[in-house]
Amino acid sequence: MTPPSRSVLVGLVGSGIGPSLTPPMHEREADQLGIRYLYRRFDLDDLQLPAEAVGDLLAATRLAGFDGLNVTHPCKQLVLQHLDELTADAAALGAVNTVVFRDGRAIGHNTDWSGFARSFDRGLPDVALDDVVLLGAGGAGAAVAHALLTLGVGRLTMLDVDGERARSLADALSVRFAADRAVSGDLGDLEPSLAAADGLVHATPTGMAAHPGLPLPAALLRPPLWVADVVYRPLATELVRTARAAGCRVLDGGGMAVYQAVDAFRLFTDVEPDVERMLAHFTELVGEPVPDARVS
Repeated sequence: MTPPSRSVLVGLVGSGIGPSLTPPMHEREADQLGIRYLYRRFDLDDLQLPAEAVGDLLAATRLAGFDGLNVTHPCKQLVLQHLDELTADAAALGAVNTVVFRDGRAIGHNTDWSGFARSFDRGLPDVALDDVVLLGAGGAGAAVAHALLTLGVGRLTMLDVDGERARSLADALSVRFAADRAVSGDLGDLEPSLAAADGLVHATPTGMAAHPGLPLPAALLRPPLWVADVVYRPLATELVRTARAAGCRVLDGGGMAVYQAVDAFRLFTDVEPDVERMLAHFTELVGEPVPDARVS
């Protein structure tokens, strides 16, 4: 058990991260465990820095004695070239959301995929998984794709505004899973793909506080399609609200936000946090209850 006198210093790097609840979630749980914990934000927008500056921020925080960093949009893939080591999951996904500074090395981890998988198991435990559409093939999309195939999705169709990025992700997943389980396309394939799908997972920035809007035409949302969103600020994104109003079963991004934070907290501190307590921290911080997808 980490002694109460230990201090932990971590940070979050990304764009538009002012509304992020990850810092207060970590700090509240640390308080409960008797750990002195300081979590700093490095918002690229506020700092007027490009996403490519993630390497400089990583070097600066490492030199300043930070224990690690969480990394979010748009830096989860750009940070790879600045790390000394990747875990097997992070290497396979080609995306990192947690960097731990240990023994002079910067080690990249991915807790997004495990966070999404645990949230999905909790919120949508009995939905059909034969055919699923994933919208977004960036860093978050790669993690979610890995989680969905691990959870047993039979056929995952990945669509992205950058068709080549979707194809590259499908090729990478086909190395780890059966080749016919991961396919790709571009946004022009969205309507026919959804018409045959059991579920939709959204993994683009659309819907975030800094990027409001609906990532697809509302008319494409209809039961029995289930919908999962990875965005959690706001918790009730336009996609979540629209899908719920259309009668779809819905999983918002709150659970993934909590479970990825649980795993990152453990990596930063070597202490096991209390999951239910962190879920309670999140519910209080977000200011509204986290809906149970089973009754949405």
